[in-house]
Amino acid sequence: MPTFDHAGLRFHYLDSGGSGLPVVLQHGLGANVHQPEELYRPGPGFRFLAMDARNHGETQPLSDPDILSFDTLADDLGALLDSLGITQAVIGGVSLGAGIALNFTLRYPARVRALVLSRPAWLDQPLPENLHGLVTAASYIRKFGAAEGLAHFQASEAYAAVRQQSADSANSLVKQFNDPRATEAVDRLERLPNDAPNRDRAAWATISVPTLVLTTQRDLIHPHAYGVALAEAIPGAERHELTPQTVSREQYQADTQARLTEFLNHHFS
Repeated sequence: MPTFDHAGLRFHYLDSGGSGLPVVLQHGLGANVHQPEELYRPGPGFRFLAMDARNHGETQPLSDPDILSFDTLADDLGALLDSLGITQAVIGGVSLGAGIALNFTLRYPARVRALVLSRPAWLDQPLPENLHGLVTAASYIRKFGAAEGLAHFQASEAYAAVRQQSADSANSLVKQFNDPRATEAVDRLERLPNDAPNRDRAAWATISVPTLVLTTQRDLIHPHAYGVALAEAIPGAERHELTPQTVSREQYQADTQARLTEFLNHHFS
């Protein structure tokens, strides 16, 4: 798979190729390019791009944890576009990726043709309550390592409380322990929840490109209310509900594909 070099790192990315309008979808915290790859297959006239963020997937080596932030991740995304000679693109992402997309759009509006925010997990404040489980998971990894830490975490009251309300959210936390880089990249579970895509929600009203917000119910890590708040604050934003993964992962993926296809075809075909 292709790579490019930036800021002392070799970034791994996916590129469907072609001359269509580039559509960038960034993955969530602890995930990799295969997450957005499962959610969107580009139709005629569109080119799909996704990148392993620093300290994720096959991007190497590890970054200095002190510079892990939404600003840094958004700048990395800009470097990907620069490496491919792309001046403008549809910018989107899932969870952490949605935060990166929002940050990028606010800071580099001239480079954005449209914005896609799927299951946002941040608004305008660091360490929201919905992300406390990620920081807790990091503490178990630091204390016990990934494998033993998972056993202790799954025996904890914190894990039981999450699982009682949302099995999918509990599974999302378990995945943080199972990632091959869980121990060496644990900083990402501490630094990024303690940041925010931006610190002033009034800035959302300055977004002037077509915007799609995708939300789900029954998801503690990605609150439905967050997507509602963003869709209400961004002028003209469209919001659609996805089938919760707790109900059907396959239908969730199909819903995401359908809503993205409809949105892109409506605005750019």
